[in-house]
Amino acid sequence: MRSLYSISRDNLVSFLVENGHPKYRAVQIYEGLYSQNVSSIDDIKVLKQEFKDFLKGHFYLNSIELVKKEESVDGTVKYLFRLYDGHLIETVLMKHDYGNSVCVSTQVGCNFACAFCASGLLKKQRNLRVDELVLQIKYINDDLNKRFEKVSSVVVMGIGEPFDNYDNVLEFLEIINDDKALAIGSRHITVSTVGLAPKIEEFSNFPLQVNLAISLHFASDEKRSKYMPVNRAYNLKVLKDAIIKYYEKTNRRITVEYILLKDVNDSLEDARALVEFTSGLNCYVNLIPYNSTSSEFFRSDEKVVNEFFKYLKRNNVNVTKRREQGHDINAACGQLRNKQIKEG
Repeated sequence: MRSLYSISRDNLVSFLVENGHPKYRAVQIYEGLYSQNVSSIDDIKVLKQEFKDFLKGHFYLNSIELVKKEESVDGTVKYLFRLYDGHLIETVLMKHDYGNSVCVSTQVGCNFACAFCASGLLKKQRNLRVDELVLQIKYINDDLNKRFEKVSSVVVMGIGEPFDNYDNVLEFLEIINDDKALAIGSRHITVSTVGLAPKIEEFSNFPLQVNLAISLHFASDEKRSKYMPVNRAYNLKVLKDAIIKYYEKTNRRITVEYILLKDVNDSLEDARALVEFTSGLNCYVNLIPYNSTSSEFFRSDEKVVNEFFKYLKRNNVNVTKRREQGHDINAACGQLRNKQIKEG
């Protein structure tokens, strides 16, 4: 038995045909799930009871439980959800001029232990199932529908490493992109990885033209290995080679994410290293303000951020500064979850 929210329409068609049912039933099922928002298979009125009984022998409908919702003065909303086994995850809605963006978690906890990241403070418990990924978006989309809005873009960079839950994330992307499901255009979907080089190359074969972001944060092997253990397995040369191969196959520009940490990675020497790393890459660099999660790391001073930014600009790096959002709530990925667990 599996959730109907966990199967792409193509896979559902294959299943139905293998069991002697017409493929158009898949569209009827999807319309029931995502347009009519049914709460049970029996509520899909267009289906005959015999077929509903068949479906119930193989699938079920489930939901996700909201535990807490925190809203920032800038409109950012953080949702804390409880899963069927009691684990907690969080999902963030961000308001932009161009629409509503949702940041999705892919794992319960994270094993990559980046020193500055709240997600890695609690070790990975398990991967999220496909339905648990889909239901994060669906819950928030239903919430927005109440005021005649919808989710317009998705970033897969919440708690966990997406490429460590590779197969489930790819099926999730197919579902949310489906025009009979959540209809989020592939160009409005971004997947972020800490730098799993083999998966970056494998991702170049994925047919949907989604965006890829690399959580770089350090452009020297010494610092990146110290603060991001993944670099000990896939150093900057290996990572850059994977990015080049990805671009050669897809012709899609990537985004390089760089959180600025005071007196850690924000010097002009760090900026020079970043210029060197991005040389020859077709990429954007996104400078990100740090939301403090410990007493060890702090946000870079605004003057330092501006100097860093200007240095990159002078050296022909296509760079932007991310607008800060949700600073007055538990904004960093994993903060609200960690706080809830501590409070019991």
